[in-house]
Amino acid sequence: MASLKEFRDRIDSVKSIQKITKAMQMVAAAKLRRAQEAVEAARPYAARMGAVVGNLSSAMDGRPGAPELLVGTGKSDTHLLVVASADRGLCGGFNSAIARKAREEITSLVGEGKTVKILCVGVKAADQLKRLYASQMVDVISLREHKKIDSTIAADIAAKILAMFSAGEFDICTLVFSRFNSVISQTPTAQVLIPAKDSLGDVAGAPDLGGASYDYEPDEEDILKILLPRNLTTQIFQALLENVAGEMGAKMSAMDNSTRNAGEMIDKLSLQYNRKRQSMITTELIEIIAGAEAV
Repeated sequence: MASLKEFRDRIDSVKSIQKITKAMQMVAAAKLRRAQEAVEAARPYAARMGAVVGNLSSAMDGRPGAPELLVGTGKSDTHLLVVASADRGLCGGFNSAIARKAREEITSLVGEGKTVKILCVGVKAADQLKRLYASQMVDVISLREHKKIDSTIAADIAAKILAMFSAGEFDICTLVFSRFNSVISQTPTAQVLIPAKDSLGDVAGAPDLGGASYDYEPDEEDILKILLPRNLTTQIFQALLENVAGEMGAKMSAMDNSTRNAGEMIDKLSLQYNRKRQSMITTELIEIIAGAEAV
């Protein structure tokens, strides 16, 4: 059985860990509030951007000259999977859930005979995926140097994707990220980015114009050529904000659990320490009494 000194050292060690996890929980809680406000502020813009693109794309139905970003290349042989995760751990199963969703997508596409390329944004998912798909990874973009997620980061990622699309390196691009629901709930999501019409859903249907007729100046094709790259940046930026909020929520929950577990372990070790100390005192008393009686 461990000595009293070993018990004291263990208790001190767990107390130090508890202080760290408590501090990390408080930091995550503060960052979560800011991240949640950023997500809630960005969602209406991303939704309206999708609605505008949907309205414009509905006017292009059946017309030649539609941008490839909207309608695709006409093929679906090569898929680019953009997997967005965190750059740091200690956030429960947040990164593992994103990596699991990415593996599901990859398995499904490979089963259909498609070629899959992987672009990772954030190193944690990349660390998990490279064990099986290292040969399929085209790049890993780390966000560790950026203290705050802003639109310039999303613009750089979008520019890389557009350059690959222009070079004919893929036909369909899908973004995998974690959509923030609440502190304890994040949903791993796969969203098609290219072609854009596949991600618009019902928004891309014919808009309700209330009987009015609209003419665009310039025409829809010219507007979409400018708007589609911007929409790509917007959707990536929204996904990154969703990830940050989800990461902070998961980290706060994980650190709260760790703090409570540390408290329970301290109580257990303290009880064992007191029992050990009481046993040693009792033994010493018995030895003293026995010695006195022998004399």
